[in-house]
Amino acid sequence: MLTIGQLAARAGVTVRAVRHYHQRGLLAEPERDASGYRRYTAQAVVDLIRIKTLADAGVPLARIDQLLGAEPEEFAQAVADIDRALAKKARELNRHRRRIAALAAGDRLFISDEMAQILDRQRAMNFSEQMIRIERDVLIIIEALSPESIPAVVATKNAALDDPEFVRVYHALDEAIDWDPRDPRLPALAADVAAWAAGRPQEDAISADTVSLMLSRSLEFSPAWRRLLQLQ
Repeated sequence: MLTIGQLAARAGVTVRAVRHYHQRGLLAEPERDASGYRRYTAQAVVDLIRIKTLADAGVPLARIDQLLGAEPEEFAQAVADIDRALAKKARELNRHRRRIAALAAGDRLFISDEMAQILDRQRAMNFSEQMIRIERDVLIIIEALSPESIPAVVATKNAALDDPEFVRVYHALDEAIDWDPRDPRLPALAADVAAWAAGRPQEDAISADTVSLMLSRSLEFSPAWRRLLQLQ
């Protein structure tokens, strides 16, 4: 006769697991001895090992009770059903793992590699992560709504990042993201932006509706930028 601790040790489970199997009705609770302790027989050892083996194989506890009393043919059919369910779950988990692995790709999870390279350039030029997130969202909108414009957008943005004057103005805009919209520096910055943009051709590869959405998304991040637009 074994105590609950001895039974658990023989089967390689915890005492808590034995008690849980009692609560689920999988393992019969023995009578208590004169001292009030449960005493387990050899049958309990066999039953517990069978339960543990099925649980370790991935059989849901709700099915174990059915399998313990099943005839060989019924047992084989139930195991086959469980195997199919586990295989389906494994495929789903693999899909989740691939999705999680894709997250390591960062921006490339949401936009094409050529678009993401623009963000890489901006990081290398010490633009803030907030500015890069805004730019990423704009690129997501372009790829979703104007995919045919991607080559032109990539060329235009790379050319802009090659322009020292644009980089200077863009850094100034980056710095201004968190300014108060009443900041006295904003009129000068608005004039700076206007001076840079003067005489440069407008981007016509992107539809007006898409441009409107891009601008709307950008302005959501900064009341100061909204004020800048009013000043231009």
